[in-house]
Amino acid sequence: MKNKIILLLFLGVCCFSCDTKSKQVSEENSEAVSTFQVPVEYYTLDNGLKVILSQDKSSPTAIVAAYYNIGFRIEPKDRTGFAHLFEHMMFQGSKNLGKMEFIKLVQSNGGVLNGSTRFDFTNYFEIVPAHKLETMLWAEADRMRGLDITQENLTNQQGVVKNEVKVNVLNQPYGGFPWLDMPQYANTNWYNAHNFYGDLKDLDAANLEDVSSFFKTYYAPNNAAISVVGDFDMTETKAWIEKYFGNIPSAEIPDQPDISEPRQEEEKSFVKDDALANKPAIAVAYHMPERNTPEFYAMGLLDQILIQGDNALLQEKLVNELGYTSNVSGGINYLGNMFNYKGPMQIMFDLTYDTETSKEQVLTAIDDVIATVSEGVTQKMLDQAVVKMRSSLYDNIGGNSGFGRADLLCSFALFDDDPARINSLEDEFKKITPEIVNKTVSEYLRKGNRTILTVNPLLATNTKNSN
Repeated sequence: MKNKIILLLFLGVCCFSCDTKSKQVSEENSEAVSTFQVPVEYYTLDNGLKVILSQDKSSPTAIVAAYYNIGFRIEPKDRTGFAHLFEHMMFQGSKNLGKMEFIKLVQSNGGVLNGSTRFDFTNYFEIVPAHKLETMLWAEADRMRGLDITQENLTNQQGVVKNEVKVNVLNQPYGGFPWLDMPQYANTNWYNAHNFYGDLKDLDAANLEDVSSFFKTYYAPNNAAISVVGDFDMTETKAWIEKYFGNIPSAEIPDQPDISEPRQEEEKSFVKDDALANKPAIAVAYHMPERNTPEFYAMGLLDQILIQGDNALLQEKLVNELGYTSNVSGGINYLGNMFNYKGPMQIMFDLTYDTETSKEQVLTAIDDVIATVSEGVTQKMLDQAVVKMRSSLYDNIGGNSGFGRADLLCSFALFDDDPARINSLEDEFKKITPEIVNKTVSEYLRKGNRTILTVNPLLATNTKNSN
């Protein structure tokens, strides 16, 4: 929700009473913004399904989001890419909806939909006209209840996913850089460091027994959360959720493996040859503090100071001052945002640069920027970062017709059993002091916590040699 403040500029003298009224209106608007709360009603069905309801009557639409507590990170060791493959399988038909009929159902009712696999969850969502909410709840429950698992569907989707890997990674310049590559270099625990997209031989090795077991284990209601956001009647929606999801049987969920990472003591540096790249590129990553700690929120503010926006220190140094690149990209969690993950994570930034510029020059400039914050973050820098973070947070909550809100609600339900956390995030950032930030810089932006990955552009080298 964004409040628009209209400034009326008058030529001449405005009476004191008008000025007073203007100040009162401004103060009321400010207070309304600062006290805004996302409506959250949270409960759990008898079968363990977590349910979050958040009304928003601003438009006649509704969002249904179903999140399962299974992502890239904990897929089977000999089945890399399986979590992503299974995301595709969820559109291949269920008890009452045939192959691709789920998609047709949403689109024919004026809606949009998508699904994705992330580090710590797989999600599916639909945005539809509000009067079609019941239909979407029925459809999501239908595929949670059971998939149409056939060899034909599996073989088809193995081909689709392998082609996706080839198109998006293997046959693209900078394919997988750095979002897919960096976790494999920066992490040491297999669960955090394997190829999340999947090795082609592992994708080929998947069989019907794998698919059936995976579905029964991880797509049970007691391993899931659903959120409904938008224009709906609370009593009616609760009844529908109970009707369609309430009798889906729960399952025995295995204990999650150890996904922790040891403290990194020495800087790591790697080079990736890229036959299709025509410019060198560099990505720099630092391991993040544990979620929900003061240092975690401090790193979120450092992200704003260093990376986000035209006034970010890396942007000012590398783009505006030195002209090494046209843009510095980055942030916390390249596959989402700093809130919708659970396990170990990096804060990372990357850029391409001309072949006339050396890697050493770029790293020297980066080190200069890190040295600036190492010397001490001021209260002014922190205040500006909080303003930027607040703007980013509310853009996220209100983004994509409200899907950003549904995403955070489901993530916080799955990871923290506390979707109401969405309303305390701003306050957590406001608690951070320069002392906390400086302590965080000392521990987490040190070189020993850093991994550097550079792209060697073979296309540029071959072109240069041919000339």
